[in-house]
Amino acid sequence: MAELFRMPAVAADAAAAVLSAWQVAERAPFAKDDALVSIETDKAEVDVAAERDGVLLKTLYEAGAEVEVGDPIAVLGAVGEQVGDLGALLAELGVGVTAPGEARQAVRRDVPEEPVTERPASPESPATPAPVPAPSSTAASSAAPSSSGPDRGGRVFSSPLARRLAREADLDIEVLTGTGPGGRVVRRDVEAAVAGRRTPAAAPVPVLREATPAPQTSAPDDTGDHEDIPHSRMRRAIARRLTESKQHTPHFYLRATCAVDELLALRQRINAVSPVKVSVNDLLIKAVATAHTQVPEMNAVWRPDAVRRFGTVDISVAVATDTGLVTPVLRGAENLSVSAIATRTRAFAEQARSGALRPADLEGGSITVSNLGMYGVEEFAAIINPPQAAILAVGAARDEAVVRDGAVTVAKVLGVILSVDHRPVDGAVAARWLAAFTEAVENPVRLVV
Repeated sequence: MAELFRMPAVAADAAAAVLSAWQVAERAPFAKDDALVSIETDKAEVDVAAERDGVLLKTLYEAGAEVEVGDPIAVLGAVGEQVGDLGALLAELGVGVTAPGEARQAVRRDVPEEPVTERPASPESPATPAPVPAPSSTAASSAAPSSSGPDRGGRVFSSPLARRLAREADLDIEVLTGTGPGGRVVRRDVEAAVAGRRTPAAAPVPVLREATPAPQTSAPDDTGDHEDIPHSRMRRAIARRLTESKQHTPHFYLRATCAVDELLALRQRINAVSPVKVSVNDLLIKAVATAHTQVPEMNAVWRPDAVRRFGTVDISVAVATDTGLVTPVLRGAENLSVSAIATRTRAFAEQARSGALRPADLEGGSITVSNLGMYGVEEFAAIINPPQAAILAVGAARDEAVVRDGAVTVAKVLGVILSVDHRPVDGAVAARWLAAFTEAVENPVRLVV
């Protein structure tokens, strides 16, 4: 029996999400646990799996549409089910003869558009742009949609996501040519305009407009050889969150150098007998969990009404992907063995790079571990991932001259910088935590007992 498939709540704090791609074609069968649709949130792209075998009878939104959580996005049927009158089925399900993705986003062109007479001219355009001629009644009637769409006048309709992207890129949404249902402007139209892949045919003036010239960091014009890569939803989210972090989170930084000769020797002994290969980063994550256990004041986050302190140690692990940096959360790290940490972090990395992380995997935690040592970076200061209270930036292990028992010798050392939110954590607390972390790294036997 046919049923509506609704936009799932793929993120706890998301009221809407972008339908990124349909993984099953209309009228095609699917099996339980097959990916039906890819949903894009601010943090990740998630494949939504089917709960049972069936057939995709009708999609109600096309790829690129932003849909509110709970709204119907498709009609699913039982295995082998066929529908003769799809309109009657949609009406029976309460959707209406026209799918909501088409009815709400249709374009009404039966009212002549007002000529553009007061647009500010740019240096490249004539001082007084010519008015746009009103369409004839014949053209208007041929372009009008069915009577099921709402009468919304002569303006171009667009999705909420397209309007937001156009606003952020300083694009005039009204002059873009839409390729969505009924001519609606959707995300790909805005991204194409931003990337310069095409020029909107209806634009009497350049699309990009700025009242005040932006500060130039290189050449004053865009005539050189370059490529504009449109921002993904994840890239915009990363930019927004980290900008807010630097603007609103009072960072302070502590630096330490750890001798890691014994840590590297322990790793070698573990990997000689363990079926799961352990990395240096896995041992450092365990050291972070040990320090959090010894200094529980660091296992906290700032909230508007209180400092929230956690009873378990949840640690985010930074993973670089082709689409951006994600930070899946390793939960209960204080109770995990080093081998278990290695298994889970490796699984997180594979899921992150294949886009299989769930939104729940990215939420929570009080500290992030970001390791750039494998790239030869000696040290760096990282930006806190809000609402967490700290991030530990790990550099590469290197040979250095150190003094031990009054004598100079060569040792493997590793530099770390701890970025801390000063609101929930004072400097003395962070210093005690960093001392506990250094002690755990330099005496690593406590990490395996």
